[in-house]
Amino acid sequence: MPMKLWHKKILTKIIVAGAAANRGRRLSSFSSQGSTCNSSNAQEEPKGPQIVYENTFQLSPKDSQKFPTKKAEDIIKNTFLTHLLDSKYSSDNCKNLTAQITETVKTQVKAELGSNNRYKVVVLVIIGSNQGQGARVASRCLWYPQYDRFAQYEYHNESLFAVGIVYGVYYE
Repeated sequence: MPMKLWHKKILTKIIVAGAAANRGRRLSSFSSQGSTCNSSNAQEEPKGPQIVYENTFQLSPKDSQKFPTKKAEDIIKNTFLTHLLDSKYSSDNCKNLTAQITETVKTQVKAELGSNNRYKVVVLVIIGSNQGQGARVASRCLWYPQYDRFAQYEYHNESLFAVGIVYGVYYE
C-alpha cells in the first residue's frame, strides 16, 4: 500500500515539473486505449523570417482607385438582361437565380476594381413577382459620403421585377 502512494507522488511531481518547464506547450496526447503516447508541440516555431507589415496610413482612395459607379451599374444591367430577359416569375427558380446573379455581379465588380483596392463590395439583389403592385426598396448605411459609393439598377417585365444594388465601401 505505501508503495502505491509513493509511486503517485513521484508521478505528480514529474507532471507538475514538466508543466512548469514547458508552459504553453502540449506535452503528450494519449489515445483512447491509454497505452500509446505521442509527443508533439502544439505551437511550432515558424520557419524562415517573420514578415511584418507596416501601416500605410492611406485614409482616402487615390483618384485612380475611386469606386466605378457607372461601370458597376452597367454590370448590373448587363447581368439582369442576360439572366432575366425572358424569365417568368417562379419562387423556386428566382431563389437560385438571385444567388447566381449576386455572385456574378460581385465577381465582375471586384474584377473591375482590380486586385489592389480597398473597397468592400456588398451586392443586394431582390427579385419579386410583378402583379401590378407598387414596391419600394430602401436601405440605410453609415458611411463616409466622400469615398463610399453605390450603384443601382431596376428591371421590370410582365412577370417579375428586379432591383440590384452594389455598395462600394472604402476601408482604411
